[in-house]
Amino acid sequence: MEYMEILSSIMTEEKIDIGLIEKFLQELPEKAWHLGTRVLLSIIFLIIGMQLIKIIRRIIKKSLTKANVDAGVVQFTSSFLKVSLYAVLIITIASGFGLDAASILALLGSAGVAIGLAIQGSLSNFVGGVLILLLKPFKVGDYIKEDSKGNEGIVKEIELFYTKLITADNKVIILPNGTLANSSLTNVTACDNRRMDIVVKISYDSDIKKAKEVLQKVLDEDTAVLKEEEHFVYISELGDASVDVGIRCWFSMEDFWSGKWRITENVKYALDEAGISIPSSHMEVYVKEENGLKQ
Repeated sequence: MEYMEILSSIMTEEKIDIGLIEKFLQELPEKAWHLGTRVLLSIIFLIIGMQLIKIIRRIIKKSLTKANVDAGVVQFTSSFLKVSLYAVLIITIASGFGLDAASILALLGSAGVAIGLAIQGSLSNFVGGVLILLLKPFKVGDYIKEDSKGNEGIVKEIELFYTKLITADNKVIILPNGTLANSSLTNVTACDNRRMDIVVKISYDSDIKKAKEVLQKVLDEDTAVLKEEEHFVYISELGDASVDVGIRCWFSMEDFWSGKWRITENVKYALDEAGISIPSSHMEVYVKEENGLKQ
């Protein structure tokens, strides 16, 4: 009797299991259709969302540019907007698969401490970017020298985490915003004008007064030299083999390098024409003779 009851219960369980499997197989095509539809709609929504993000960023960028907002602020805002909108897009798509947006946000919040510890450098760079935009130690288009590593170049972009520099030989240097915000740097182009100093060595046999007059004339005749600023010639040092003559003048920032190269060239021509020699380095060798023999 007990055996029959156990056998009956087993048969009942097998019927139930078979029934569940049959039900699953019957509903599988419909569930697969619904899942495929959701995936397809999600892909379409993703593509549309990406295009909308591009349009929104373009509109915001044009609006800020027309409002004469600093280029660095425009670039930083565009990067921040991109990250934020893509996060919203991903959460929205995940919600379409049954994930609760509140649960996702709660999960991200609970993992915030761990994520913060893992990306301390990135957070530091983000905060550094905000400080750069607020304090404005430099802006897009400035030529800066970063003192800790000696990197220098023209500021091309101020992104969310990094700043891009273009060097004089057209290389791209990417610097973390945290480093730039927490280390000393030199902004070469922050001012409108820049001082130029050149030292010329002349022979002790030359007429110093005449040399100064010749060099002063070179400065006076150069149209790019700012005449309202100090520009003069002076004796810098009495060296071992030459008299060092200093030349000082000012140029506007955009004329500095061309002016310096031109003045240097014209100084050589003017000194040659005036017969003032520039001593060249030389070495004297003495031969010691001992017992009539040279050693």
